[in-house]
Amino acid sequence: MALIIDSARCQGHGRCALINPDLFEVNDDGYGVVLDPAPAGDAKADADRAIGNCPEQAILWTRG
Repeated sequence: MALIIDSARCQGHGRCALINPDLFEVNDDGYGVVLDPAPAGDAKADADRAIGNCPEQAILWTRG
């Protein structure tokens, strides 16, 4: 499983980066970027929390 952000859906709210700035960042255009597509432990729990907090449902797990 790989964590991704669907760039077509992301509107740049930045909630993901607020949840875990080591896992997500906001790029120069203001959109979320995944820094670690295969998080483990607490970072995986933060990824799941970010998925639930994304208003556009742009963050998801994909078979990678």
